[in-house]
Amino acid sequence: MTSDKLQQARSFETQYAAFIPDAERPAFHVTGAIGWINDPNGFSCYKGEYHLFFQYHPYSTEWGPMHWGHVKTRDFIRWERLPAAIAPDTDADRDGCFSGSAAELPDGRQMLMYTGVYRVRRPDGRMEEFQQQCVAFGDGVDYEKYAGNPVLDGADLPAGGSVLDFRDPKLWLEEGTFYMVAGNRTEDGSGAIRLFESADGTHWRYAATLDASCNEYGRMWECPDFFPLDGKQVLMVSPQEMTAIGLEFHAGYGVVALLGSYDKAPYRFEREAVQAVDYGTDFYAPQTLETPDGRRIMIAWMQNWATTGCKPQGCRWFGQMTLPRELSIRDGRLVQNPVRELAQYHGRRVSYKDVLLTAGATSLHGVEGRMLDMTVTVRPVDGRESYQAFKLHLAADGNCETVIRYKPASSTVRIDRTHSGFPYDIVNVRDFPVRPAGGAVKLRVVLDRYSLELFVNDGEQAASMTLYTPQSAQAVSFEVIEGAARIDVEKYSLEFEEDAQ
Repeated sequence: MTSDKLQQARSFETQYAAFIPDAERPAFHVTGAIGWINDPNGFSCYKGEYHLFFQYHPYSTEWGPMHWGHVKTRDFIRWERLPAAIAPDTDADRDGCFSGSAAELPDGRQMLMYTGVYRVRRPDGRMEEFQQQCVAFGDGVDYEKYAGNPVLDGADLPAGGSVLDFRDPKLWLEEGTFYMVAGNRTEDGSGAIRLFESADGTHWRYAATLDASCNEYGRMWECPDFFPLDGKQVLMVSPQEMTAIGLEFHAGYGVVALLGSYDKAPYRFEREAVQAVDYGTDFYAPQTLETPDGRRIMIAWMQNWATTGCKPQGCRWFGQMTLPRELSIRDGRLVQNPVRELAQYHGRRVSYKDVLLTAGATSLHGVEGRMLDMTVTVRPVDGRESYQAFKLHLAADGNCETVIRYKPASSTVRIDRTHSGFPYDIVNVRDFPVRPAGGAVKLRVVLDRYSLELFVNDGEQAASMTLYTPQSAQAVSFEVIEGAARIDVEKYSLEFEEDAQ
């Protein structure tokens, strides 16, 4: 039965989303129908389609009482909007339906698991926010919350676990048993990932603590995911309050991949390697699914909590998701590339081979646009490091531009949106290390109106950034600083007959 609060949200999005023209949105990155979105939720396969839910406040472009928005797709590129799925309308979640996940059940229903939030005023006047886990069941459009919610609360945590920071369940069904990982804060004030199991999805027990920050990689670990990949086990977490560690981890909100091994019998995860997942300014709370053909696909919120107040004046939507990415392990690292389905939307191809760049910026005929998939391979002349830096200028118009810079001497890439349409004093530059292959570096760029996603050396590193440069800024140019280099360019326009969003 649809509650009044959920029906109000559905009516609001139906009435007002139609006033936002397609051209004011990304063409193939998920946004809400209207209003605010943040973390991806419930990224899952259900009855042959891929469903994505997300944290949603339809009534403004600011964070507010959390609902779940809902879209689905068959190819990860074109998305169909569905009505808002759940709203904060029960005692167990009266102050918000926070992040969670979804799974298809053997009986054909779809199960949602999410964090219900309720607030209590203390005797001294301060508010405390309690977090607990809830479930709902539905048919891919309408969902009914379980009468026994919450199915997990603070009483189910091990000693020292915080009842105030216990959130973001990631659910999966394996060999007839339900498993779930959730973020929790420990006695030392930092995060840990708790594992739970259930025979029926509604009665749960604590199984183990898989790993903990111990104040080394940020504090509270949010939005965990836990999955096998190419012979390794990956635990992905989104730490709050990170301090910078070299060029690998930037300060603030980040995403960390812990790679290791997993022994299911004693529920023991052994950490072997740690790396950043994305090196840009805008990437948080990723979630993955496994496709029927065995691929592991990841999507994330393409935004930064520190800059959520920096939005275009008068905007009617805020927040978008990344392009879904295929994950793999290569040479002990997590690798990510755009889903292969993107190639189905490749339009006109423009290709250049062995172009010699010397001092000054060079433009190439047919290489421009704000919806493109372009790969640039940069090589030294005669096999020698013969230039100080290479720059790729994107979304440019003489006043605005976004710049990607590679310095061979330090093997670092910089992505810079200083002139990308943000009139705010925010972080606009990120530097990160890369591994050149035989002296060459390969830069793949995907642009979609309001975002840039960079994949270096076939996905060894990725960097995501939002940008609000005017859409008329279409120019692309190539520049070498102090020396010469040779480049290969392959550029595809991205073409869509109509916007399904």
